[in-house]
Formats: sequence, structure tokens, C-alpha cells
Amino acid sequence: MPTISIKGKNMPESPIRKLVPYAENAKKRGIEVFHLNIGQPDIKTPDIALEAIKNNTIKVLAYSRSEGSEEYRQKLANYYIKHNINVNADEIIITTGGSEALLFAMGSVCDPGDEIIIPEPFYANYNGFSTASGVTIVPVISKIEENFALPPIEEFEKLISSKTKAILICNPGNPTGYLYSKEEIQKLATIVKKHDLFLIADEVYREFVYDNVQHQSVLSDFGLENNAIIIDSVSKRYSMCGARIGCLVSKNKEVISTALKFAQARLSPPTFAQIASEAALETPQSYFDEVIIEYKARRDLLISELSKIDGIKVASPKGAFYCVVELPVDNADKFAQWLLEDFNLNNQTVMVAPAAGFYSTKGFGTKQIRIAYVLKKEDLITSVKILKAAILKYNKN
Repeated sequence: MPTISIKGKNMPESPIRKLVPYAENAKKRGIEVFHLNIGQPDIKTPDIALEAIKNNTIKVLAYSRSEGSEEYRQKLANYYIKHNINVNADEIIITTGGSEALLFAMGSVCDPGDEIIIPEPFYANYNGFSTASGVTIVPVISKIEENFALPPIEEFEKLISSKTKAILICNPGNPTGYLYSKEEIQKLATIVKKHDLFLIADEVYREFVYDNVQHQSVLSDFGLENNAIIIDSVSKRYSMCGARIGCLVSKNKEVISTALKFAQARLSPPTFAQIASEAALETPQSYFDEVIIEYKARRDLLISELSKIDGIKVASPKGAFYCVVELPVDNADKFAQWLLEDFNLNNQTVMVAPAAGFYSTKGFGTKQIRIAYVLKKEDLITSVKILKAAILKYNKN
């Protein structure tokens, strides 16, 4: 019988999506499921983006350029300049989501067996992208007790070897919601320049920062023109997850020319989605102001309600729309499945993302979950009530 590849066997399951069949079965039994497991915003997509597609008069839906349309890249460069990221259109490659940008970045800077250092917990699909690229993730642990702040730079230094090619961060972080400070980015800038490494920054949640703090991009004022690679996406910014439009941004000409070869191999990013994304750049600031007010209120409410549950630890995020919660249970994977298979409160239950899948170190995060606060406030209150009742019952079993 033909055999599956070792790479295929090693591809990890998504901790976010692997429980979907259990959630679907619960719904078939008539149970309402509150989805705290996935970062799908409930915020309305800007009308201007949707109208650009509805009112388009294209007669032939043709390929775009492999690097993305020139018009979109030029407008995107103008967007970045407004955020103190001084790049031009030739330093941007449009990709099919931030996911493809990450694959292009790993393929451009790493050979099979090379290593990338990543603070963990981290976005679960980094595990999948690294497996697909033949790259080894070397984790450096951040702790819930320290709100998942950047680990001491000495810990990074200990892990650098001849195989190390890059450090990868997500800022603000998924799953932690942690926002790196200017001082922390400067420490990373110093170490990557010292060791001739790349600093890859997943900045897809750039707009979602709270408490009057400012997002620090790796391409702002850190002297990383040769080292920095930004991964970006319209998915969260404009609540356009289904558009599947992202980009890779770098001032390093060799990175861009190499990534372009990967882009040419897959021909082009989707044309209609680029049209919508280009239009979305005209979204007024008032849209983001309202979104930030809403997410901050949700965050504050969620943290307040969770803090009333005995025995939990919860990190307080300053960005994105996630938080990591450590539960007083034996195993968060078992608990998450039990919530969907065997528990309901008033015919309602919750779906969460077990956090072990956001670590690459075996045995870490086994009691933690990630919660995405992408539901309206009343649903968040109900969800925490369900979670509290579920913990009490689960621990009695």
C-alpha cells in the first residue's frame, strides 16, 4: 500500500479547528455553542470593500501580477508610511493571506534543518508552516505569571547556533494578546544585528492596541532594513478573513526577489480580493476608533468576569483580541472536548481552543486555553458563566 510522507504525518492538527466535529454534533443535539475558539471577528466588514466588488464591471477575471497589483501595493505603501513604516511598492509582495507570506518568508531565509527561534506560546500554525518548510522551531518560553512578556534576551542568546536563521514574533501576540514595548523590540533588534539573523514580525493585529500604548513595528526606527520582514494581512484589520489577502514586506532586496520567485510559482493572489482590499484602505479612522472601543470593553469585561472564577490564572492582553487562561483542570484538551460532548448549561455550552497546540514544547500549556473575545458582551458574560459551572462539575466527576 502507498505510504504517506513523514512530513505529512508530522503536520500538526489545528488546536483551533480540531474540535469542530464535536461542536457540530452538539449543535445537532440542539445545544447552542458559543465560539470562543477562533479569531473570526463579528465586526462588520467595511461597506467600501464590499461595494468595490458588487459594483465592479470586470469582464474577464484575469491573473494579477505575481507580486500583486501595482495600484494596491502603492496604496498599501502609503498606508504603511502613515504608520511610520517607510517602504515603497517594490518592497511589498501580496500573498494569499498572511499564511502564504509566512511560508514565503520561511522558504526565502531557511533551508531544511535550519532553525527559527520563537517565543512561545505562539500562533499554532507556525508549527505547521515550519513542518511544511522543513524548518525547526526552537522555542523560548514566556510565562503567564509575567503576562507573556519577552523572555530575557540572554535566553535567546543561549539558543542561537550555526543553524539559526531568524527570530519570529507576533506583535500584538496570538494567542497571548501581549504587545511588545519599544525597549523589547530594541533588544531583539540588537541581537539579530549582532548575529546576522532575520527578525520576522507577524503584525496582522497592528491596529488592535489598547490602554493608550503604541504599536512598535520592526520596520519603524530600529535600523533593521537588512534584517526585518513583516507579515501582514487584511483578515483581522477589516474583518475580511475570507478575502485571503496578506503581504510580505521587507526593505531587504534579496528577500523580496527571492520571495517573488515563490510568488511566481503560485502565479498570483486572487484578483477580486485585491480589489476589495485596495478599497478597504479608504476605510475612515472612525471605523477603527469604534472597533478599538468595542474590543477594549470586551477585554475589560472578560478579564473581570474570568477573575471571579476560583483557581484560574489569566493574562491581561494589551493588543489583538485573545487571552490565555490557565484553568484548575487536569487537562484542557480533555476539558474542551467534554464541554462539547457531555456538558451544557441551560442547553448552552462553549467551545475553546486548548493552548497546548500553541506550544512546541511537549507538556507545556496542558491546563491552558485561548479565548478569543470576538463575541458581543452579553455572550461573553454567558460564556464565562457556562465555563465556571463547567469547571465545578468537571472537577467533581
